[in-house]
Amino acid sequence: MSLTPATMRRLMREITELKNNPPEGIRVVTSEENMLDLTGIVEGPEQTPYAGGYFRVRFQFTHEFPTAPPKCWFATKIFHPNVSSAGEICVNTLKKDWQSSYGIGHILVTIKCLLIYPNPESALDEEAGKLLLEDYDAYCSRAKLITSVHATPRIRPPEFQTQSTEKEGEPSTTSIPVSIPTPAVVPPSPHITLPVPISASSPRKSSPVPPSQPLQSSPANTMPSSLSTSTVSSKDGKERLSPLGTANSNVAGPAATAATKAVKRSAASAGSGTEKRKKALKRL
Repeated sequence: MSLTPATMRRLMREITELKNNPPEGIRVVTSEENMLDLTGIVEGPEQTPYAGGYFRVRFQFTHEFPTAPPKCWFATKIFHPNVSSAGEICVNTLKKDWQSSYGIGHILVTIKCLLIYPNPESALDEEAGKLLLEDYDAYCSRAKLITSVHATPRIRPPEFQTQSTEKEGEPSTTSIPVSIPTPAVVPPSPHITLPVPISASSPRKSSPVPPSQPLQSSPANTMPSSLSTSTVSSKDGKERLSPLGTANSNVAGPAATAATKAVKRSAASAGSGTEKRKKALKRL
């Protein structure tokens, strides 16, 4: 078997993609010695007589690939109208409907659909096709029996176990927990009082202001409300009261009394002088 380098690269890419992201219920297995020694595994669909079984499909690529489809056959015994007793598969995708753009994944998906919807009109196994058309329950019983005997393993294939574990969300790599040491916290000594910082946003408590008291006058600073007066004699000899000047009005205590007495003495002396002049005029 000789394939062109372009065909080899295409097959390698497709096999890698199928192993990394396989379709539902489909896996591929390759030989370590030969990557083209390829085997596909199809899981029996639910609600069909093939549920619980795992069917292996072998591939053989020729130099005509991808212009012509590869040869495929069931390596696992199955009771199906479109599969012969030798494992040959009758499906249009592997015959007249083949296209060069099809690949391994497309073939395996078509075979899985064939397990769900058998086509008795193009039957390779005449007994299975006739039983399917005439007695569906008998067909299912026969297919289930063959599946349980030849296709149902005691342990699920490891290819499906690995993928199912990854789908359940379990990590594929082992994570090693790393513990980070926590710095020791030294409690403050009970004999040391730490200052509490005052936040700029917190208002400071102001000391209470004593209520304002009315100002009281001091006796030493009290000015007399009434102005001091003095007796002044007029020209007609009558005595009149004359208010003190501004300077004398600001004098309080003994000084004011002495000034008042001086004014009285001057007024008295002025009065006596006037009387003397009057008496002298009368004598003339």
